[in-house]
Amino acid sequence: MLFLVLSILCSVTVGVIFKITRKYNTNAIQIITFNYVTALLLCYFTFSPNIIEVHADAPWNIYAAVGVLLPIVFLFLFFSIKHMGIVKTDAAQRLSLFIPIIAAWLIFKEEFNSYKVIGLVIGFVALLFILKKQSGNNENKWIYPAVVFLGFGIIDILFKQIALYTALPYTTSLFMVFDIALAVSLLIVIYDVVLKKEKLQAKNILFGALVGMFNFGNILFYLKAHKAFAENPSTVFAGMNMGVIILGSLVGLLFFKEKLSKINFIGIFLALIAIIFIVFSQLN
Repeated sequence: MLFLVLSILCSVTVGVIFKITRKYNTNAIQIITFNYVTALLLCYFTFSPNIIEVHADAPWNIYAAVGVLLPIVFLFLFFSIKHMGIVKTDAAQRLSLFIPIIAAWLIFKEEFNSYKVIGLVIGFVALLFILKKQSGNNENKWIYPAVVFLGFGIIDILFKQIALYTALPYTTSLFMVFDIALAVSLLIVIYDVVLKKEKLQAKNILFGALVGMFNFGNILFYLKAHKAFAENPSTVFAGMNMGVIILGSLVGLLFFKEKLSKINFIGIFLALIAIIFIVFSQLN
C-alpha cells in the first residue's frame, strides 16, 4: 500500500509544481524538457536498460508516437493546471482511462458487461460536469483539460501496445520513449532559443528537475504497486485513479482556493462513482 500512496503523492505533486510556476513567469517547454532530462537519468540508473538489446524490429512506430505525444500533452497539462486548476485537470486526466476502454471495445472487440457500460456513461457525464464553466466566467479554457483527457487516453493505448512487446523489458521501452520525448522537446527549446531569442533560465531547469523527479517517482512506485498487488491489479487501478482525484481536489480547494460550481462538485463525485463501476466490471 505504501507504493500506491507514494505514487499518488508524486502524481499530485507534479500538478502542484506546475501550479506554483504561475508565480515565477516560467517557460513551459523548458520545464518539460528538463523534466525529461531528469526522468531519463533516473530511469537509466534505476532500471539499467540495456540499449544494445534494442533492435530494428522493436515497435519504433509506437515509440515515436508516444515520444512525440508525451511532451505535447504535457504542455496542455501545464496550461490546463494554469488556467483551469488542479482539481479539473487531475479529474480529466484520470477519466482518460475510458479512452482505452472504448478502444478495447471498438478495435479489439472486447465484450462489455453492464458495469462497464454504466461506468462509461457516468464517466462522460462526469467529464461534462467537471468542464462546465461557472456562470459569468468568459475565460473558461476547457480545451486544455479536454486535450489532456484525449491525449493521455491515446498515450495509455499506445503504452498498452508497448507492454505487449515482450522481447524487451518494459523499462527499456520506457527509456527509449523518454529519449524520443526529450529529443522532441529539445528541438522546440532550440527553436525558441535560436530563432525567437528566448533565454535558458535557471528557474526553468530547477522546476524541470523537480517535475522529472516526481514524474519518474509516480511511474516507479506505480510499477512497484502493481508488483506488490500482482494478484489484485484492480486495487492499484482504483486506488491510483480515485486517490489522485480526491487528493488533487483537496489540494486545489484547500491550498490554492480553486473555485468550483455545484455542477463541478457533482462531476467530481460522478467521476469517483464511474471508476468504482469500472473496477466492478474487472472483478466480474
